[in-house]
Amino acid sequence: MSDQYVPALRRRFLEDMQIKGLLPKTQTMYLRAMREFTQFLGHSPDTATPEELRAFQLDMKERGVGAPTFNNRLTVLSFFFATTCPRPEMKRHMRYQRAAKKIPVVLSAEEVTRILEAAPGPGLRYRSVFSVAYGGGLRASEVTHLKVGDIESDRMLIRVDQGKGRKDRHVMLSPRLLDLLRDYYREARPAGSLFPGRNRVDPISTRQFNRAFGVACDFAEIKKAVSPHTLRHSFATHLLEGGTDIRVIQVLLGHAKLETTTVYTKLATKMIRDVTSPLDLLVCREAGPG
Repeated sequence: MSDQYVPALRRRFLEDMQIKGLLPKTQTMYLRAMREFTQFLGHSPDTATPEELRAFQLDMKERGVGAPTFNNRLTVLSFFFATTCPRPEMKRHMRYQRAAKKIPVVLSAEEVTRILEAAPGPGLRYRSVFSVAYGGGLRASEVTHLKVGDIESDRMLIRVDQGKGRKDRHVMLSPRLLDLLRDYYREARPAGSLFPGRNRVDPISTRQFNRAFGVACDFAEIKKAVSPHTLRHSFATHLLEGGTDIRVIQVLLGHAKLETTTVYTKLATKMIRDVTSPLDLLVCREAGPG
């Protein structure tokens, strides 16, 4: 691998990602995938052969790389060979994996209550963080990047600025959540970020969010395999069980496709339990006189 050439190739790859408008976090993931491919090759990736690409995929399978990660790496290579180093023939040798579709874990309303009550202190910060995630169905990164001005109390809305896919949207602000946020505001006096980190300038990180959530789940004795994203799944499922139209839930979650939202119909166990089985609708004939 040429010491003079590789930095130029990396710079062009970075420029192409910037032109495409990829977020910094996504760019980091793309660079990591290209670094792994380059290390496997042992030479500059622009000179990779179809046989080497095939061997890389086989190596990932043998190492037990899961379908999501496997497919993400191929997406990065597809971008590289389509944009940075145009070689359309390479795409014909990429074999994406079919990921197993798993039903997300959902918390009961009682379990959510226990987690909120167990939110670590001091103060109301993490209880407010968890409540916003559950009360508005927000992703962890959306919660941590909220600003004070995003709480539109006059309209009873929370503005989500540049959520996933760089899309803005609004979610509802419940009266109970507004009361909690007002108590939190009087206590913490945040200025820019609604939930500032330790330095009071930057917002709390998703890592801090995850750590605090794990602590709360331990205290609440939650045995399920959960993460902050479970609050979002629970939000959608509880709304569906409460009779909210699935298209409204789609808008609240910011899903581009209704198909993505319909997974929650599989989680709404209350709806399933309330359905009358056709067996119960059968009219059994009385046995005649014998």
